[in-house]
Amino acid sequence: MHLVIAKVNENLFDGEAKSVTVPGAAGEMTVLGGHEPLITTLRAGTIVVRQLADVEPLQIPISGGMLEVRHDGAIILL
Repeated sequence: MHLVIAKVNENLFDGEAKSVTVPGAAGEMTVLGGHEPLITTLRAGTIVVRQLADVEPLQIPISGGMLEVRHDGAIILL
């Protein structure tokens, strides 16, 4: 799935990912490719991005934000 993680004037991640785990408003959730569309707020915690390449997961601490999942990918705005 295509994943974009962005702050004002800064892209933290823009590429393909196996999955992304986020601290959702109702608890931690993992999004995979083909996930049902949804929009949710994010609470303070850590975003974990598992990339297609066999590398260590990218971990991004956040204080809150918003997640939008579409059929073609996901966008996280911080």
